[in-house]
Amino acid sequence: MSSELYACVHAAEFPVQALLRLRRDLATEPVAVLEGRAPQETVCALNRGARLRGAAPGMTRLEAEGVAGLKLLARSAEGEAGARSVFLECAAQFSPRIEEASYETSCAFVLDIAGTERLFGPPERLAKRLRSALAAAGLRASIAVSANYHAARMKAAAQRGIAVIPEGDEASALADLPIAALDLDEEHTKTFASWGIGTLGELAAAPEAELVARLGDRARTWSELARGAAGHIFKPIEPALSLEEVCEFEAAVEKADALLFIAARMIDCLIARAGVRALALASLTVCMKHEDGGGHERTIRPALPSSDRKFLLKLLQLEIAAHPPPAAVVALMLAAEAGQSREVQLGLFAPQTPEPSRLDVTLARLKAIVGEDRVGSPALEDTHRAESFYMENFTADEQTPWRETPSVRMALRRVRPPAPVSVVQRCMTPVAFRDHERSFQVTAAYGPWRTSGCWWSAGVWDGEEWDVLAVENGGASVACVLTCDRIRNAWRLEAFYD
Repeated sequence: MSSELYACVHAAEFPVQALLRLRRDLATEPVAVLEGRAPQETVCALNRGARLRGAAPGMTRLEAEGVAGLKLLARSAEGEAGARSVFLECAAQFSPRIEEASYETSCAFVLDIAGTERLFGPPERLAKRLRSALAAAGLRASIAVSANYHAARMKAAAQRGIAVIPEGDEASALADLPIAALDLDEEHTKTFASWGIGTLGELAAAPEAELVARLGDRARTWSELARGAAGHIFKPIEPALSLEEVCEFEAAVEKADALLFIAARMIDCLIARAGVRALALASLTVCMKHEDGGGHERTIRPALPSSDRKFLLKLLQLEIAAHPPPAAVVALMLAAEAGQSREVQLGLFAPQTPEPSRLDVTLARLKAIVGEDRVGSPALEDTHRAESFYMENFTADEQTPWRETPSVRMALRRVRPPAPVSVVQRCMTPVAFRDHERSFQVTAAYGPWRTSGCWWSAGVWDGEEWDVLAVENGGASVACVLTCDRIRNAWRLEAFYD
């Protein structure tokens, strides 16, 4: 085997493939993609069904609308960027060294596969596995393998299927390719046509010295390309993991079921892309673009990263049902954050705990009923305000080791809600108080402990707290907590010491 070996993966008519990858309902329909501003839109890409109906690149919208049964879609730059990321991730499964060779409406990557025989077998087997991985992602591509970079690139662009060029047979493998494979300008194309040179084989057979004398030093490069002998400095790119899927609709969608139908396929793609790197989805953000130009965004964060499609789709369904978009949707985008999935090892005699997915679905349903701010795990706010807390989502943190707690000698029993009381003071100290039913004489009072804050907002507070020992009229003694709202001059019985 040669020390150099390249596999070029070429996806033609990429704007169409990027749109149909998530629209399986249009897979068998003749589809053409339009670009440009209305009313000067033209066809930039089309699938095989559209070509059989008579459509061709460069057609205006009016001409394309005259083709019977032709489905017209608008070109989506965001959709193509997402499909390109999927394409690149599939290629990265077979080689870390990848160079982009895209041009016009095609998307192509060249992989350096030298030395991968022990991992994937012969080049034919690698090419078949790579093509199958792309097909599973909804992309069709042709693949050519050669020891010469340019031979693999030109062969993949000019044919369909898989081609493996043996080392030394590059010239014969490229001989039938048209001269247009060299991407010449119009002037030189006409020159070669006038000389009767229409294929790379005819160009390779022409005397190189005569070509250079007439066309300059560029003719030497063209001759080397035609023979499959041109050199190349490989410039690999560094693919980054970006889990995003975008789907734009040709008509505004109002029903949630239609959105979920498309979202299900998008979630499948995100799970598959994350699974290639042994990751799961830690969060899922859905962005819906409205026909009036606005947007609607919601984020789902399961307790644990998950790769369960049905579970994530159910969470998305509940989230959309609780927060429906205010207008019809013209574009849908799903963005995910990847995370490590964790398995919890239970003890032999530990009780069975519910699955995290069931807990997330139950919490989502409760939030839809009682409100998002009333479901979750309470967390203390960074403030001195009494009993100030907020609700946050449940998270599955590592369990802390169990520690034996010391015996409790005193407990504070809160009164819910706090009971309003009338207080008699002497020298600013409580000496007696009364609620609706009983009267108490204070025998000892400790305090006050004052707190205040948020003077700059409507939530300002200023209070004081007293620990008191009191005797009821019946003779029973109590230990309790009295608080005073100094702004409203209101006293309350907050708690009893047991």
